[in-house]
Amino acid sequence: MTTLSQPPAERDDIATSAHTPDAELLVGFWYPAVRSDEIRGAGTRAATLLGTPLLVGRDNRGRAFAMRDNCPHRGIPLSCGRFDGESVECCYHGWLFDPHTAQCTHVPSLVEGQRLRVERISAGHYDCEEHDGTIWVFMPEPGRRRDAAPPPAPRLPVFSETYRFTQLWADLPCNVDHGIIGLMDPAHGPFVHQAWWWRGRRSIHAKEKIFEPIPNGFRMRAHAPSTNSAPYKLLGVYGKPITTTIEFVLPNMRFEEIHCGDLWFSSRTTVTPVTASTCRIDVSAAWNIFSGVPFVKPFFRFFAKKFMRQDQETMIKQARGLEHAPQLMLIDDADRPAKWYFALKAALLESRRTGEPMHHPIPEETVLRWRS
Repeated sequence: MTTLSQPPAERDDIATSAHTPDAELLVGFWYPAVRSDEIRGAGTRAATLLGTPLLVGRDNRGRAFAMRDNCPHRGIPLSCGRFDGESVECCYHGWLFDPHTAQCTHVPSLVEGQRLRVERISAGHYDCEEHDGTIWVFMPEPGRRRDAAPPPAPRLPVFSETYRFTQLWADLPCNVDHGIIGLMDPAHGPFVHQAWWWRGRRSIHAKEKIFEPIPNGFRMRAHAPSTNSAPYKLLGVYGKPITTTIEFVLPNMRFEEIHCGDLWFSSRTTVTPVTASTCRIDVSAAWNIFSGVPFVKPFFRFFAKKFMRQDQETMIKQARGLEHAPQLMLIDDADRPAKWYFALKAALLESRRTGEPMHHPIPEETVLRWRS
């Protein structure tokens, strides 16, 4: 198991979290299970969240649902069976299940007089919502009451009635902790994302940003965007001040907002644990910037895919190195957001263990400095 341990120098600026990546996956949160366009009309799709096999779908009336992808009879995946828009049928013995409650409604092999209470049989139901082009599934804490309603699923912030929207995604061969600290890493850009349209090594310069605590996370306060990123420079044509705000919120979400007068760009990036050793990155983005310019969406997707592929290739390379279980370190200030993530995760788990309110590990606003 790869650990983040104290380097030999034992200096404060390279102190690392005592918590270990892949130690614990966070339940009690909503996670993106499948994209809406992966299910055409009434249909189903197999998915995995936090190592749990799921059958996710949409019924004849367009209502999304999620249930465990195992028949409680013999364990065969229900995704191997049939779905007629109203009932899920197991391919092994034809047992039928209500997709929204996961309760069994019919066992074909029963004969008159046999007293099996079919309605007490359940495959396992999960709360589900569909919006922002995503079907979200709530992964509950153990022992949670079935009738306890979860909070609303996350939504992508938008700031006008009309806007363009797109999604991108990539599978990562790493534990979710490595995916998340890679997501919030501010120093890798000039090396991983070298490109004429983004930035390169020659553009590296000192940066200073103010961070502040928010519930279950932290925020990089609104600031003028980096001068060494070509996409931000394009917004200069509007002749208005440009600000960027970035937030991270447990368990896995990074929000970024760019505002230029009434114009805006908003994105939500999630790193979702599929299994204990793999995860998936999903990006949802909306904007009204350059609304009158043709082909903006295809151009954005073209460059964003390249950007995401660079991250994916880096994580593939890192996964090869992690096979040898090296000791790792986190340094200040560039890796402070990663340290905060581990501290937030630890604080949440401690709060759940003790039943006490969560103690936020970031007591006040903090100035971080690094070069990128």
